[in-house]
Amino acid sequence: MVLLHVKRGDESQFLLQAPGSTELEELTVQVTRVYNARLKVQRVCSEMEELAEHGIFLPPNMQGLTDDQIEELKLRDEWGEKCVPSGGSVFKKDDIGRRNGQAPNEKMKEVLKKTIEEARAIISKKQVEAGVCVTMEMVKDALDQLRGAVMIVYPMGLPPYDPIRMEFENKEDLSGTQAGLNVIEESEAQLWWAAKELRRTKKLSDYVGKNEKTKIIAKIQQVSTFFHTTPLSVNCFPTNKKLE
Repeated sequence: MVLLHVKRGDESQFLLQAPGSTELEELTVQVTRVYNARLKVQRVCSEMEELAEHGIFLPPNMQGLTDDQIEELKLRDEWGEKCVPSGGSVFKKDDIGRRNGQAPNEKMKEVLKKTIEEARAIISKKQVEAGVCVTMEMVKDALDQLRGAVMIVYPMGLPPYDPIRMEFENKEDLSGTQAGLNVIEESEAQLWWAAKELRRTKKLSDYVGKNEKTKIIAKIQQVSTFFHTTPLSVNCFPTNKKLE
């Protein structure tokens, strides 16, 4: 198996193994999916940290408003009344005005934080230093663990507009965000090694030879640098819409 040390620019991402006989079309897609799925885990972890601290997302028409404005406009957070954390909530105001301030209690908060830590360890760049290859199965397992923790703390689920639920359902809209710029479209992904593009029409062995113990640094990049003008939603699991 050829060992690929995948980087974006000069920044290490993960290790991945593939037979030298692998078609580069298949390998490029595989590397891109792992790369994008790791980003998804990072985004979910970041939002779950906010969930643990400040509760669920407010409805879009209530975000950023003061209590007086909400009262004046007679707005109501119907999902906030349904999506109560297990064991009750503790009020902790979200100064940014994105979340409803009904945070989980300490025990439930710990469930979320521990799972976040474990998921981040699975996709950590430190896995490169440890010589551990990252697979789609490992990344999917990290996402399943995160989803399981959310279900424990919020058995009634999250609002349909909550970014965590949208990520789990592959409905996230990353257009116009820095997170969206980090994502690489599968059809636009390129792999490079030793200043050579690994063309999708060839096999890995056409570049690295027949030695299955070869280790290479493969850099991933996106062909197009244009900004997306349509909503960007990245499905890292094309045959599994809800990560079942």
